[in-house]
Amino acid sequence: MASSASGEATSVETTRTEPGWAGPGFVEFVALMALMMGLTAITIDSFLPAFPAIQGDFAVQDPNRLQLLVYVYMLGFGIAQLFYGPVSDGTGRRPALIAGIGIYLAGTVLAMLAPSFEMLLLARAIQGIGGAAGRVLAVAIVRDRYEGRDMARVMSFCMMVFLIVPILAPSMGGAILVFGNWRLIFGAMLALALVTLAWFGTRLPETLHPAFRRPVSARAIGSGIAVTVGTRTSLGYATALGLTTGCIMGYVGSAQAIFDTGLYHLGALFPVAFALIAGAMGVATLINARFVRRLGMRRLAHMGTVGLFAVACLQLVLMLAFGGKPPVWVLIATLSACQFLMSFAMPNFNALAMEPLAAIAGTASSFIGFYTTLLAAFCGLIVGQSFDGTVTPLAVGYCALSGLALATVLWTERGRLFGAGAR
Repeated sequence: MASSASGEATSVETTRTEPGWAGPGFVEFVALMALMMGLTAITIDSFLPAFPAIQGDFAVQDPNRLQLLVYVYMLGFGIAQLFYGPVSDGTGRRPALIAGIGIYLAGTVLAMLAPSFEMLLLARAIQGIGGAAGRVLAVAIVRDRYEGRDMARVMSFCMMVFLIVPILAPSMGGAILVFGNWRLIFGAMLALALVTLAWFGTRLPETLHPAFRRPVSARAIGSGIAVTVGTRTSLGYATALGLTTGCIMGYVGSAQAIFDTGLYHLGALFPVAFALIAGAMGVATLINARFVRRLGMRRLAHMGTVGLFAVACLQLVLMLAFGGKPPVWVLIATLSACQFLMSFAMPNFNALAMEPLAAIAGTASSFIGFYTTLLAAFCGLIVGQSFDGTVTPLAVGYCALSGLALATVLWTERGRLFGAGAR
């Protein structure tokens, strides 16, 4: 494979699909992949305005326990990712995705009928197990079709659509609460999952050429994981992605408490604040998609990571200066800046991690998804559960996690920077 001056793959389409593959056009393909990935964001973010109602219905004494509804979903989501990729490497992408959506639908129905908070937690975990299929297989399907900067471009467009979801999802959840109770939000999730299943089932043919299928066995899976872990670029950028995503998980877990019930009491304006911050990510991802083929994945990812760490440090200084309770516009501005810069790093981290692993795309996507999700959920849980009525824990979390991500990128690129030639 040829390389550009920056050491990245050139923009060529792979041959991992059937010759003459006749799938949907580029725009429809990106939209479908974004919807598959976006189902998770909808499952989390549309649910946030319902926290007070759930707390009242189930008499939850500690409001921080409500964050578990996010983190148990992420736990199921993270663990299940380890299996979908290897299975899809052996059976194809379609059967694995259809099975995953079926599990998601079962969890959603259980959530609609949950008689207790504990049963709702179980339903959320099942939703996560099913929802993992979309995340893993969307990345694997994109990798089946594209490589190098073209893959980064497709992933950026997917992420742009994916990141529009958080802008709209809390408002959608809030609107549903106006007309009914929080269980109807799960009804909307059920409907969207059925649309995804129908769209995928009727419009997207199998993308994995039979010649590239691998046996589904513990040995094959272990071998694929060993290759992924042993590839410095893949492990390093996956770690950086997990740490960066940990910032988002800490923010999502504590957003409702910060903006609504615990600090600023924005009420109906909570979705507006959430949308402003998420909107910054959407804008940055669009810019990334436009310039990644010109500037390269590494340059944009590195610029975003350095900028994120710098702004996170500034944010921490400002939060401390206001005693952890700054004016809401200051918090929204600094978080928006952080999310903006983060969005130059995350899609490129994902593409860079997957780039060397075309031969085991499904297994690699599974392991990277498993690893990054659990790392992000663990970091986010620590940050979210540290909420003390101020935004200081969130600011500390952003600063620490972005600093660790930057250090990880430097470790990953040590061979390139110092000519060591390490893989």
